[in-house]
Amino acid sequence: MAIGISLILIAVGAILTWAVTATVSGLDVTAVGVILMVVGLVGLVLALFTTVSWLPGRTTVIRHPDDPREI
Repeated sequence: MAIGISLILIAVGAILTWAVTATVSGLDVTAVGVILMVVGLVGLVLALFTTVSWLPGRTTVIRHPDDPREI
């Protein structure tokens, strides 16, 4: 869910930065778009790191050749 929200923030920020030409007094729409893109990118990176940390890791078992147990 966090990845989806991050992608939405990036998309809305890109739209505000490059597609909206309206002006609002006291508000820079381009700056708001850039801020949303940066926040979305940071959220995406954090979401990907937490997702990767939840994945099961690989385990390597090294047995001595004289070990009588079956593999």
